[in-house]
Amino acid sequence: MTEQTPLRRRGVLKAGLLGTGVLASGVLGAAPAFARSGRPVLTHGIQSGDVDAHSAIVWTRADRPSRMLVEVSADPSFRRVRRLRGPLLTPRTGGTGKVRVPGLPPGTEVHYRVTAEDLDGRAASEPLTGRFRTAPRPGGDVRLVWSGDVAGQGWGINPDIGGMTAYAAMAARRPDLFLHNGDTVYADGPLAETVALPDGRVWRNLVTPEKAKVAETLEEYRGQFAYNLLDENVRAFAAAVPSYVQWDDHEVVNNWYPGEILDLPQYTEKRVDVLARRAFQAFHEWQPIDAKAAVDGRVHRSFRYGSVEIFVLDMRSYKDANTADRAAPGSVLGQRQAAWLVRGLSRSTATWKIIQADLPIGLIVPDGDDIEGVANGLPGAPGGRESELAWVLREIARRRVRNVVWLTADVHYTAAHHYSPDRAAFGDFEPFWEFVSGPLHAGAFGPNTLDPTFGPKAEFVHAPPRANTSPLEGYQHFGELTVDGASGALTVDLRDGTGASLWSTTLRPER
Repeated sequence: MTEQTPLRRRGVLKAGLLGTGVLASGVLGAAPAFARSGRPVLTHGIQSGDVDAHSAIVWTRADRPSRMLVEVSADPSFRRVRRLRGPLLTPRTGGTGKVRVPGLPPGTEVHYRVTAEDLDGRAASEPLTGRFRTAPRPGGDVRLVWSGDVAGQGWGINPDIGGMTAYAAMAARRPDLFLHNGDTVYADGPLAETVALPDGRVWRNLVTPEKAKVAETLEEYRGQFAYNLLDENVRAFAAAVPSYVQWDDHEVVNNWYPGEILDLPQYTEKRVDVLARRAFQAFHEWQPIDAKAAVDGRVHRSFRYGSVEIFVLDMRSYKDANTADRAAPGSVLGQRQAAWLVRGLSRSTATWKIIQADLPIGLIVPDGDDIEGVANGLPGAPGGRESELAWVLREIARRRVRNVVWLTADVHYTAAHHYSPDRAAFGDFEPFWEFVSGPLHAGAFGPNTLDPTFGPKAEFVHAPPRANTSPLEGYQHFGELTVDGASGALTVDLRDGTGASLWSTTLRPER
């Protein structure tokens, strides 16, 4: 697969547009203004996502009003193609658009080519090409990678080191899927042009106007998502690997919850609900997500992919306040989503049920003196948000749901946690694994303390020696999960940002 793109890092450097590290708005900017003449340009590459056995979403963005056109083929030469007319790419969606490509055979590599055609039909953009693999039939092999946390804590695209190189390491694993576990952007984390490192080196950031301040307007939120796609590693990976994307807090603001009123001087808009609506619109515009597949048009949804079924959670939109009573019953999924999850898990015929969670279960994640995560930090019976997870765990045990694995990110290190009722204050559940992996390109932290309520045990931890270590220091991570269709064996590798395996285990399915 070759990716054709106007965004070549060397070309940008030669043109001197980086200068001090700031890009002005335009074709190369994060959220460029619309052009008025010439042929359309696809400014931020192409992506695929929400793939199933017979279809997938294809996404792009153009620099002027135009029509999105998609061609699909069984071979990379595109000798025989099927053409689809996609939506108009207009300022109403920031120039972005996506279309679901239907009628595909299962377990097949599909090559796709995207162009944008001028509204009068006389000119078209240069095409961009990508590929994805449709879901195999039940029992097929699966290889997926997962991680989260991109461009956080002041560490953006550094052209001196080749940008966000962990994406290239993931691409080298040739996965079928990428599960993005949230913090897809850091809308609350402005970037500086340079950062002095403890060892005397200087980190240099590519900075766009939208990344120079916290996001508050719709255009500023759009600019957060556009920024990551300026990186050639990200664009190449997105064109080659379909994704299932969820959100967490930094798509809006750190540790947010519905109804919160900010007390932060850098924000003129203090109402988190207003910010979340704008961020949510930009999130859906810039990610290859099918809103029709979501339960309520928001984020949580599920997909069958060969031997696995993946349940994408939303542990942000329905959570209670971080200031809520930790001992009283709380909410992180909401009753409807919790019931949807239990119902879906109990009905699934997949060998493995993978829960794609944007928050870990047993790690204590504080928010100052309050609690940001699920674990309430109190020993004994479940309280706060733990009570909702306790209901989920109890119900899937009662319904004899087997082979459930949780994948998450959020805490900016990698770990393997085994949960057992033999060690727990609450024992009405079956043992299970939770695998944590991140950050993909952000500051590294950890490790966090484990809460004993559900009996977790850390079987492996790889965390930095100090808080907010840069990507230069080797604590970037992603996880890889493979399922052998014949035996059903599931192997998990926790990998560093170069792709090297730090720890591995193989799980055998219970029948």
